[in-house]
Amino acid sequence: MPAETAASGFREHVVRGVRHLVEAFPAGLRPDIYVVSLRVDHVDQDPRFPYVAVGYNTRHEVRRVLAHECSHEGTAAWEYAYWPLEGFARVGHVPEDRTGSALHLAEARAEGLWYEEDVGGEEDGNEERDDRLVREFDDVCTAAARSLHDDGCLRHVFGRSLPVVLFDMDRPGWEAEATEAVNPPGVLEGSSTVGAFA
Repeated sequence: MPAETAASGFREHVVRGVRHLVEAFPAGLRPDIYVVSLRVDHVDQDPRFPYVAVGYNTRHEVRRVLAHECSHEGTAAWEYAYWPLEGFARVGHVPEDRTGSALHLAEARAEGLWYEEDVGGEEDGNEERDDRLVREFDDVCTAAARSLHDDGCLRHVFGRSLPVVLFDMDRPGWEAEATEAVNPPGVLEGSSTVGAFA
């Protein structure tokens, strides 16, 4: 029971945190934002310290990229390598999110997944724990991304439905499956129209 309470507490914290950060996107930019990005990452590539950075891209940025870096509209608009990635707020097991860090630590300990860095001779056990920590945080981020559609947050903030792209730069290709899983049918197809950034 304690493990379930900790897990649901951390999940709900991330879901609420992601929603709050989307609601805090600059009002003046909202008409120009065409995609919400959830970048899944880990502090120093350590699976014990997961976080999600909540960002966006704008049509203005796509036009800038097309003028200076990339000539293919679809690539400039939909490949995260061309998106702004720095400077977005984070939620999870990071210093600036003390509540999230405490909840995640409690969950990991309750599930037997937490270990100290200086413990030697347990590489195999740590790899298995690392894999579970990554999978469980993927599930948390998937729930947060879906909730943006399900609770009407995106329509409330933007006045329209936007795609949410979920990605991890250390796992190229994962974003396709994850992004398809979190967006309602038609949202991705309706937003990728060629010529939308002219």
